[in-house]
Amino acid sequence: MTGIPGDSPWFRNYRPAPDAPVRLVCLPHAGGSASFYFPVARELSPRVEVLAVQYPGRQDRRTEPAVTDLEALADRIAAALGPWTDRPYALFGHSMGAVLGFEVARRMEAAGSGPTELFVSGRRAPGVDRADEWHPETDEEVVAEIRKLDGTGDALLDDEETLRMILPALRADYRAVRGYRYRPGPPLDCPVTALTGDRDPRALVEEVRAWEHHTRSGFGLRVLPGGHFYLVDQQAEVLRTVEDRLARTPVAASL
Repeated sequence: MTGIPGDSPWFRNYRPAPDAPVRLVCLPHAGGSASFYFPVARELSPRVEVLAVQYPGRQDRRTEPAVTDLEALADRIAAALGPWTDRPYALFGHSMGAVLGFEVARRMEAAGSGPTELFVSGRRAPGVDRADEWHPETDEEVVAEIRKLDGTGDALLDDEETLRMILPALRADYRAVRGYRYRPGPPLDCPVTALTGDRDPRALVEEVRAWEHHTRSGFGLRVLPGGHFYLVDQQAEVLRTVEDRLARTPVAASL
């Protein structure tokens, strides 16, 4: 990784933008990796500097044990993020990354260096319970769930060697999501913008709208066509929303 203030195993800076007025820190979904956000960095640089979070247990961190506790993972990301708060930043998280972004934002605000905005994608608000809630546990259930959500190409899931490589991270992430329990607390000081697909079985529109209760600042909701991974096909609209919100903040007025 290149960029200022220095190298970190937690962040990938695919397109350094030292003159950008704001950073966007992106947190992947369950089983995802930093490279999921390479297209975001490509499109937003040099107007916005994108940092993609790399969780342990995948890609170049595959020899490290994956973290199976979401709160512990948030602690570690927040600690690593400190040196990168030398300029204003926002957080963007999809699915598991949305809840993780929320918990990171809580920690950063408590430390006095909170984000300018939290973008949450494809995830119902914390504290919204479902009577039919179910989480995959066996390898077979994990693969079936990924196929259902169209989180990766079937060709990858049909390749036994590739499957062996990605399953440990998937299992760890689903365990982290399964064990997460929302702790009630003060709403965030920063605005929250929520995005979701109109056919997402895991994040119904009204469940996503409930994020408005987790901020004392502004809230916005954007519903786009698609399922759980709507943001792949709708990348241009998602990034338009992100840039529009970042441009409205005083610190990024030059975007």
